[in-house]
Amino acid sequence: MMIKRIGILGAMPEEINGVVSLLKGKLEIVKGMRTYYLGTLNGIEVVVVFSRWGKVASATTVTHLIVEFGITELYFTGVAGSVSLDLAIGDIVVASSLVQHDMDARPIMKQFEIPLLGKTELYPPKELLEKSFFAIKKLESSKVLLELVSTEQQKIFSISNPKVFLGKIASGDKFFANNNEKESLLKVLPDVLCVEMEGAAVAQVCFEYNIPFVIIRTISDAADEASPIDFNEFVNQVASKFGVAIIQALIK
Repeated sequence: MMIKRIGILGAMPEEINGVVSLLKGKLEIVKGMRTYYLGTLNGIEVVVVFSRWGKVASATTVTHLIVEFGITELYFTGVAGSVSLDLAIGDIVVASSLVQHDMDARPIMKQFEIPLLGKTELYPPKELLEKSFFAIKKLESSKVLLELVSTEQQKIFSISNPKVFLGKIASGDKFFANNNEKESLLKVLPDVLCVEMEGAAVAQVCFEYNIPFVIIRTISDAADEASPIDFNEFVNQVASKFGVAIIQALIK
């Protein structure tokens, strides 16, 4: 019988620190400039690690989780920049599909198509996605997320009532920091909700190894000129707390 072992990726070190503090029977293993934390969370075996930034780094990390640690499913939390007017800072997006916005091998194949896979988008397994989305959606209805943020931080980041969305996430080795870049992306991928630098690469590895996955992002900025402002403070004061709450909701 296969042992259930969940991989937990965090796109920021601050995010995994909170999860690691909850582990029982913790063991640290350092390989390839990464520290993997093994233990149990709510009685379930988990392996927690910082993905590192960018598509190559995160793909390397998740491959190691699968091959070396034998994970049977994966959850990946992190932050993202919004490219949708429907999203506000502090909102959460659960990926219904993922695309690499910088994948372009034209004219050999169409834009965004992953070589040798014949796919432009990758999708989490329906059952795990629905289960995860509804678990996270409960955090919205119960106001748990808002209660994690101090009144001061709510004012600083204009967080009033974090909402949970289901939609497409675009990934690429680029930090979006102006409206022109955002508008250019929306011309070719009009239904994308947010952008980040790892999710689609992690999804590709999971797809190739047949590992169920769900990717979740907290909106940290509007992918515009103000994006770098207070980014680190948002991660420390908001996203890291949301990440822990999300993982606790998913792993029961």
